[in-house]
Amino acid sequence: MDFGSDNVSGVHDAILEALREANTGTAVAYGHDEWTARAVGRLRDVFECDLSAYLVVTGTAANALALAACCPPHGAVVCHHEAHITTDECGAPEMFTGGAKLMGVRGAAGKLTTAGVAGMLATLGRGEHEQRPSVLSLSQATELGTVYTAAEVADLAELARAHRLHVHMDGARFANAVVRLQCTPAEITWKSGVDVLSFGATKNGALGVEAVVFFDPGLTDDFLYRRKRAGHLVSKGRYLGAQMLAYLHDDLWRTNARHANAMADRLAAGLRLVPGVRLPLPVEANEVFAIVPRAVHETLRAEGARYLEWPGEGPGTDGPAADETFIRLLTSFRSTEAEVRAFLAAAATAAGQPVAPASAD
Repeated sequence: MDFGSDNVSGVHDAILEALREANTGTAVAYGHDEWTARAVGRLRDVFECDLSAYLVVTGTAANALALAACCPPHGAVVCHHEAHITTDECGAPEMFTGGAKLMGVRGAAGKLTTAGVAGMLATLGRGEHEQRPSVLSLSQATELGTVYTAAEVADLAELARAHRLHVHMDGARFANAVVRLQCTPAEITWKSGVDVLSFGATKNGALGVEAVVFFDPGLTDDFLYRRKRAGHLVSKGRYLGAQMLAYLHDDLWRTNARHANAMADRLAAGLRLVPGVRLPLPVEANEVFAIVPRAVHETLRAEGARYLEWPGEGPGTDGPAADETFIRLLTSFRSTEAEVRAFLAAAATAAGQPVAPASAD
């Protein structure tokens, strides 16, 4: 019953097989190999446009380097106050931009709104005495497991354009958002005004590869140098290309995300039936946030369940009482129905609810 993260679930067999197949003979180094070239071509197909894409090893590198391409050292990145770039990346965006400031804006359910962003921008106006907002960064899906619709992205991008801001999207869980929205990747990126996307694969079945995808060619001039200087130009680049190519082949990236989302839906549906448990946030990707009685939490831990005790006071609309715990459960492409049933049975038993026998499926 490990719902601690979608990073704990290993590598999809198809991606491991692709790595094995790539591990023969020789190949041109530093990303000039055929696997990488084919992967970039496949990304163009997926996003239905011409684009520039660069492979890196981690999501932190993808975000920090993408932001560095958009934001000068004297600039600022406007983001949600709980965005991954400001809470979980150890100052990497600030370091790679050369000192740009991250400006956090509050918003319900982990999402920015045009009113919230406009309100923050309206407080600025001291010229060179403060850093100039240069980028609007959106997380898709958000840190609280919610997703932006194409219309919401477009509205925020229009506001950004009016203030001469580029638009970055942190897509560590982009696949989960796409399958939930039942839209095309193009509809929630460049067609809605996104300039650069950090396209995640590692959380969704890859060993370790992300793509920095530029829809605005004017932002790519120095990116090859930025990636090299940051230590993310991998000499044996074919192994990154092979991963991305397998990830995109036959829509594996969507299939994996669809399964993870379905397991999150099952968890959420079951938890809503457990006495004393409430879900303060919608389940729109592969993350389930729940407020559970402290006794249930302690029993689940004793039963070996793994999940994150979410820090802070709660999502804003609801919060845990003194005898409650706010938790996050993350599902993945490898989460199973049996694992979900076991977790729900343990939660129900801890809450004093009789558990029906499991069906033989």
